[in-house]
Amino acid sequence: MTRGPLLPDAAEPLPTLGVLGGGQLGRMFAHAAQAAGYGVAVLDPDPAGPAGQLAQRQIAAAYDDPAGWAALASCCQAVTTEFENVPAQAMDWLAQRLPVSPPAAAVAICQDRAREKAFFERAGVPCAPHAPLCRDADLAAVPDRLLPGILKTAALGYDGKGQVAVDSPAALAAAWAALGRAPCVLEQRLSLRLELSVIVARGRDGAIVQLPVQQNLHRDGILAVTQAPAPDLPAEVAAQAVDAARRLAAAMDYVGVLCVEFFWLADGRLVANEMAPRPHNSGHYSIDACDVSQFDLQVRTLAGLPLVMPRQHSPAVMLNLLGDLWFAPGVGAPRTPPWDRVLALPGARLHLYGKAEPRRARKMGHLTLTAATASEARRVALQACALLGLPAF
Repeated sequence: MTRGPLLPDAAEPLPTLGVLGGGQLGRMFAHAAQAAGYGVAVLDPDPAGPAGQLAQRQIAAAYDDPAGWAALASCCQAVTTEFENVPAQAMDWLAQRLPVSPPAAAVAICQDRAREKAFFERAGVPCAPHAPLCRDADLAAVPDRLLPGILKTAALGYDGKGQVAVDSPAALAAAWAALGRAPCVLEQRLSLRLELSVIVARGRDGAIVQLPVQQNLHRDGILAVTQAPAPDLPAEVAAQAVDAARRLAAAMDYVGVLCVEFFWLADGRLVANEMAPRPHNSGHYSIDACDVSQFDLQVRTLAGLPLVMPRQHSPAVMLNLLGDLWFAPGVGAPRTPPWDRVLALPGARLHLYGKAEPRRARKMGHLTLTAATASEARRVALQACALLGLPAF
């Protein structure tokens, strides 16, 4: 369902934007929506989730609960999602009653790696050589050229979960068994120069804008560092990535914020890795370094407001803060990291997500370092790494 622009207003009740999911992405969306004059309603099964802590309305319900959908529809004028594994049925039901972005069909593509890679190929965007693995016949038919490779579950994998490196047919068979013989995709292991991402926003009128290309570093499958602008990426490769991301968004008739992750290979080729139909961890720096953040763009696309090309006013480095920081080596009880020393650094902005319990590998927040030059931002970021006990980059 589409309507005209939903304009912010100081009147009561506030025009309200709904979000499926109550994690940190929902929390940062809520900050942006409230700053723009909207109320926020959150549907999340966790009543203590980060987004629900500050929303005007919190609906504690499962994502497949029709009563929760009805409650959300009754108090909102438009709905988005903060994660890709929301049931398609929920989005379809809501879309029959009010504007919903991104579209359920686009989310369904991003929910399944096999569908996603097939979509890349249809759209003419190169991706890693791969083969779906759903049955014994698929296992027997895997071509030798895909090994060594990485076996990934087709659904529900993120932050390195559901992924196993394999280097032989026997290892592949064992890994598939260990993953419960769930539908998977085997990708050829590629030699990488670096990883990058492009975040685009596309409106219902087809207008499209993007953030600067980001250079990313992952550790153990989890994003650790983002640098923007990308310091080691040639301008022509960055332009290829932007063009590919924009073409993918248009091919899905996408509305909302979309992140496309790419690999720049040792042989010079650029290949798409995966998409996220929402704001992305690698774009968090935009809150502090751009005049329009990825969450501002999410609000604008959902409300049908004009899109303007974001301008990055400060070079930035973003450090992901995992729960490991709360645990000193050999100490079982959590302790508070030295935020006072970190915040004494010039250009440091700390964002904690309101999660009460730190756990290893859990995303607890992020730290953005901005400066007048990219080299200065990196220098200060390395100081922050030293203070926090994080590896240099």
